[in-house]
Amino acid sequence: MQLSGHPESIVPTTTGIVRKRIVGIDDSEVLAYQMISQEPKTSQIVPGYFGLRELHSQHYIELQDLLAGFKDPCVMDIKLGTRTFLESEVSNKTLRPDLYQKMIAVDASAPTPAEHEAQAITKLRYMLFRESLSSSQSKGFRIEALRLRGRSPLKDLKTCRSSEQISQTIEQFLAARRSVQKELLKRLKHMRLVIEQSAFFSRHEIIGSSLFIVYDDQRVGAWLIDFAKSRQLPPQLSVNHRSPWQPGNREEGLLRGMDELIHAFEEVYARSGNHRSCLKI
Repeated sequence: MQLSGHPESIVPTTTGIVRKRIVGIDDSEVLAYQMISQEPKTSQIVPGYFGLRELHSQHYIELQDLLAGFKDPCVMDIKLGTRTFLESEVSNKTLRPDLYQKMIAVDASAPTPAEHEAQAITKLRYMLFRESLSSSQSKGFRIEALRLRGRSPLKDLKTCRSSEQISQTIEQFLAARRSVQKELLKRLKHMRLVIEQSAFFSRHEIIGSSLFIVYDDQRVGAWLIDFAKSRQLPPQLSVNHRSPWQPGNREEGLLRGMDELIHAFEEVYARSGNHRSCLKI
């Protein structure tokens, strides 16, 4: 089950393994999993990595099927980070009329007077605008999609932006299951500690990774997935994954998102009563 992203790149097998299509053996995601697999603790918070496979001239990495062993589970996909684009993707400072048109199609009041006059904006301006539409910029995470038991996936959740909307969405996903809430909080805090102590994460910019949460009546799981945009830092740079991003510092807010997400789960665990959700179910 791929709730968001590029489902066509995922090929399931019958052995508890999924194959994910990659560009080649030097793909960023390959390098990430190879390095993570050298850290015993870090390798426990990501899908198991089983190596490379070439089939019909296509290259794949073989990963643990995170849904194996679960029965009709509830699943949530949460994109982490205050910035979900690479600096190289926004280095071109050319003013683009097409991005201006995309912006005003969403919010005609968003451009500045100067941008209205030019009727063009840069790629960076557009990407920051897009991040501001969700909770990514303010909280360091956004709920991309979820699936409730016996239901089709819900993918149009990017407008769940306020603290109350997010809490209500998480609350509905967890369905007042206190044991699941408690186990997930324990897992998320453990994952945060591992990331803080990991040599890999201290030396890499992690863009576009997601937290994949799944539970059923018997089991609870959470893993960090998607490393296609992970990038090793230059020798003189390190990141703490919490500091605000400034062009060149490579900070992306991964741990800030974990902090905020854990806080949101703690609030759900503590609160009582039923509240109206931003989900239309």
